[in-house]
Amino acid sequence: MEINGKVIIVTGSSAGIGLAAARLLCKNGAKIALVARSADQLEQVSQELPDSFAVAADLSMVDCVPQVITRIHGHYGHIDALVNNAGRAMHISIEKGDVQLYRQLLDLNVVSILYAMQCVIPIMRQQGGGVILNVSSGLSKRIAPGVGLYASTKYALNAITLTARLELAKDNIRVGLMIPGRTYGTQFAHKAVSLHEGPEAWQASAATHGDSPEHVAQKIMEALQTEAAETYADSVRPAS
Repeated sequence: MEINGKVIIVTGSSAGIGLAAARLLCKNGAKIALVARSADQLEQVSQELPDSFAVAADLSMVDCVPQVITRIHGHYGHIDALVNNAGRAMHISIEKGDVQLYRQLLDLNVVSILYAMQCVIPIMRQQGGGVILNVSSGLSKRIAPGVGLYASTKYALNAITLTARLELAKDNIRVGLMIPGRTYGTQFAHKAVSLHEGPEAWQASAATHGDSPEHVAQKIMEALQTEAAETYADSVRPAS
């Protein structure tokens, strides 16, 4: 997909990877629909990015998803791409993970994304095509103690994404995964539902072994341009 002139929704775009992606895509000529929980932060980002449109929404409250898509479509008149980036971490053992918190995590990391896809698919089909990019995690490509609950949401997302890719190919709707590893310079660890190690430890490890938000943003743009099934950040080794 050519980025210039396209309307691209980026969720979780008030900070971190989402903000870096919104800035990069805007720099390359896209019109960005910004979606995140923080209305104040979102408004600041919107003022920075020309032709952007901000919709404050907590996507874990999945019933708001159709209204978000309707507002964006009403503003621009079309939607060329959807980048589902919003998500939260949950780093705790299987034994100790709170079931209610896990349900909330599933709502944000899986159900809201499925719902957003279902809302944009008819729009893209009527337009003649589009791109849906779901941001997963390198943890969906390996088994690691303490992150099974969080990783399980990304395993589910991977299955939904790659199945949808096959189902929607006939409609010229390309569905793909962008798979980051640990990313430094974000608030991802601080906003985790639960964390078995402190945010400082997470950030220290990410700074040593991870990628910057700007690098991941580059990979998001690459994924949109190539319309590939899977695109990996440099810190993630694809499964053989």
